[in-house]
Amino acid sequence: MTYAKRFLSLGLATLIAASVTAAQAPAAPEKGPTAMVAAAEPDAVDAGLKVLKAGGSAVDAAIAVQAVLGLEEPQSSGLGGGSFMTYYDAKTHQVTAYNGRETAPAGATAELFYGPDGKPMPKGQAIVGGRSAGVPGAIAMLHLAQSQHGKLAWKDLFGDAEHLAADGFHVPARMAAAAASNAPQARQPDAVAYFTKPDGTKVQPGEIMKNPAYAATLKKLAAEGPKAILEGPIAAEIVAKLHEGPYPSAMTLKDLASYKPKATPAVCRPYREYTVCVPPAPSGGPAVLEGLGILQRTDIDKHPNDIQGWYLFSQASRLMYADRDRYYGDPDFVSVPMEGLLAADYLDARAKLINLDKAGPAPGPGNPKGAGPRAPDRTKEPGGTTHLVIVDKDGNAVSMTTTVESIFGDGKMVGGFFLNNQLTDFSFTAKDQDGAPAANAPAGGKRPRSSMAPAIVLDKQGRFVAGAGSPGGPSIIAFNLKVLVGLLDWKLPPQEAVALPNLIAFDTVYASEPAKFPPGVVAGLGAKGVALRGGPFGEGSGEQAIQMTASGLRGGADPRREGVARGY
Repeated sequence: MTYAKRFLSLGLATLIAASVTAAQAPAAPEKGPTAMVAAAEPDAVDAGLKVLKAGGSAVDAAIAVQAVLGLEEPQSSGLGGGSFMTYYDAKTHQVTAYNGRETAPAGATAELFYGPDGKPMPKGQAIVGGRSAGVPGAIAMLHLAQSQHGKLAWKDLFGDAEHLAADGFHVPARMAAAAASNAPQARQPDAVAYFTKPDGTKVQPGEIMKNPAYAATLKKLAAEGPKAILEGPIAAEIVAKLHEGPYPSAMTLKDLASYKPKATPAVCRPYREYTVCVPPAPSGGPAVLEGLGILQRTDIDKHPNDIQGWYLFSQASRLMYADRDRYYGDPDFVSVPMEGLLAADYLDARAKLINLDKAGPAPGPGNPKGAGPRAPDRTKEPGGTTHLVIVDKDGNAVSMTTTVESIFGDGKMVGGFFLNNQLTDFSFTAKDQDGAPAANAPAGGKRPRSSMAPAIVLDKQGRFVAGAGSPGGPSIIAFNLKVLVGLLDWKLPPQEAVALPNLIAFDTVYASEPAKFPPGVVAGLGAKGVALRGGPFGEGSGEQAIQMTASGLRGGADPRREGVARGY
């Protein structure tokens, strides 16, 4: 055989072998999304994705998402509310916490919610009174974050929401249900007028609804920034509205104009091979870190979704809530012993209180380093909140919880949006019988304690692993703890982690969703002294989560709400 023939034969054989090998080789895994939005309404997710596709950052997209949520989920958040946000910078690996929590008017006192008889007012009266509203901070906070991390012009981030408000949107089922509920806010004149059709009936799911006043406010907001609602005609309307009625506010135009959001380093602590970052107090973030710190001293990672796993979760939750309810408030006004609560020796001691066999009596708060005398806090936070997670194509991430407090805030509307009733998150009782002050007592300029705890998880190299969070009033802390355990300990994908049963354990109460647990778990927990009962959860969970994997992003949206997680 000539050299040429041998070469041709060898080349043909090599080609055939390569073809066979290629045919036998498994197909490469399909690459997942590199940018994603998870939020409580599909229109809001679409608005956020549009911003991301136009080259916007995660913060830019958060503004577009919030603007739509304020229109289609006004029972939960809006321009008149507040927010906490954690932001991950992919270049620096730094996590920043943004505080847009509402503040009390300068004229507020510790007896803010005391009636003429010198006793705390009934909650139902307080939440619809003008004095329940704090200075709204969500938009000012987003403006601050966007000035530092935005890529698009502020004025170009409201188009989708303005279009939906002016031309019409489909009424979501949750909004219609809230509008038709017996909540006192839904029965306020502004809410009744907004949700009632010309024939006298309430709006129904799927119907087309318009809000031209909201569209006009968004146009003004796009042009002027936060001062569009914190100064000028809309601010004057807010003050006038809150001065109406039998329980008027002390809020002034100066209170609104002087509002300042905050940006600080996030509070980050190790959890197994990860680092979890949350906003500092008055958010609920540090309480979530305490819960994780206690669980890290257990083997919950070896008990995915089983009796012992949920038992450990419940007992750590009780310890976490006992400390949170005693010690947390606005650190600008009270000393919060956060370092003591998260210290290794303190967490060791708290974890040792867990009886591995059977639940004991309700645990009291511990005595961490730096703790002073504090009154028991009797605050009962209602739910009126939402959560969103966004990751942009550059790997920057936002985890943001945003709220108007309870359903439709205080039920009062200005400029097409509801005002909050956030100040009812303060303790109604300023002192205990011995005169010890409540950490969360009201004061002028003070931010009320919050359960909101938007989390971002990093790996050992400081790279983004996940973002997660939930609404749900005081249950937020347990909801977030559950999702993080599901993702980090039980290695569940985000959709399975957010769909796990909810279990809120505090004092002697184990509020839960018994039907959602695997067979045998409810009975097994009962045998260990954990008797599950159904709810209440305030407004329920609305967990959102996005996780980075080797093949791209994957997300999860709580099936208990109308949310979705979408990417590209």
